[in-house]
Amino acid sequence: MTIQLPDGNGGLRAYEPRQEPLAPRSGAPFSSRTVFSAAHVVADPFADAGPDSPAAVDWDATLAFRRHLWAHGLGVAEAMDTAQRGMGLDWAGAAELIRRSAAEARAVGGRIACGVGTDQLAAGSLAEVRAAYEEQLAVVEESGAQAILMASRALCAAASGPEDYLEVYGHLLRQAAEPVILHWLGPMFDPALEGYWGSGDLDAATGTFLEVISAHPDKVDGIKVSLLDARREIDLRRRLPDGVRCYTGDDFNYPELIAGDEQGFSHALLGIFDPLGPLAAEAVRVLDTGDVAGFRELLDPTVELSRHLFQAPTRFYKTGVVFLAWLAGHQSHFTMVGGLQSARSLPHFARAYELADGLGLFPDPKLAEERMKNLLSLYGVNQ
Repeated sequence: MTIQLPDGNGGLRAYEPRQEPLAPRSGAPFSSRTVFSAAHVVADPFADAGPDSPAAVDWDATLAFRRHLWAHGLGVAEAMDTAQRGMGLDWAGAAELIRRSAAEARAVGGRIACGVGTDQLAAGSLAEVRAAYEEQLAVVEESGAQAILMASRALCAAASGPEDYLEVYGHLLRQAAEPVILHWLGPMFDPALEGYWGSGDLDAATGTFLEVISAHPDKVDGIKVSLLDARREIDLRRRLPDGVRCYTGDDFNYPELIAGDEQGFSHALLGIFDPLGPLAAEAVRVLDTGDVAGFRELLDPTVELSRHLFQAPTRFYKTGVVFLAWLAGHQSHFTMVGGLQSARSLPHFARAYELADGLGLFPDPKLAEERMKNLLSLYGVNQ
């Protein structure tokens, strides 16, 4: 049995789908690493909502996906860029998502951390940026979730230099009831964040970032770094104060960063762990036994898929994540809030299907094949 897939050059090539999925095992909670999956939202396909309309979310399917992640032992990083914050999901939708997911986490005993940003502002003064952050921090803390202080487009636009970042973040950290995760998202994920921490020079920006942390180490649980630069992340985590964790957000180099070296390792807060959830969980449990080679053997083969999904323009990786969730049967349709399902090409989808199928990520390979054929037929590809 073969399926004809676009080859990217105007032609078709035959691919033989895998017949049997992997069968990841459940097990005890992780002991060696703290691992979050940033989770996508499922759109309501029956809503009469255009690209500029408020997000229409299928809450049942969205929460069911989070239960899937928790069932495998993963934490959920909620209302982050994977959930299309700033790319289809506005603050009103994000606030409802945070409240609903936090309540679900309490019900099932799942770990959750939620994004705190300023996306209710298009732009504003530093005082308005602080107030926007405070409003969102209050929502997350009232929900009982851990806070992730996300990078802010409005702060990036309003700040005149590093001192403004030090003032705003210092103010927020003093207010936070519990230790937070600081999130440094690079411009490859969001071009509006170019020059974050007050400088386009990454060494200078890193210095400011570390200054924020060192001034309030008791209020910083950890940092999430999404710069797609393994060497820079390793250097940064070696400079963190004792007790402050590094959560890798590097979707290109995560196996080596999580495995670590003789001087330390990274925990994980990754968008790629949305489609990789069960496989990633199994790999971490292998790592818990001290078997680094076994961990790498499971996780290294997934990097090609991750690099494919996160290829430039990297911010559109969410399209591939939701596409794979549809093929895997986690949702009944391939639509996204904001119409973002149109952001990748048919050859991109075909390659994502091939790589994910080769890894055994689809619980029902036949269903995935049928859905891939349905998509191909919409594009005029006859099997």
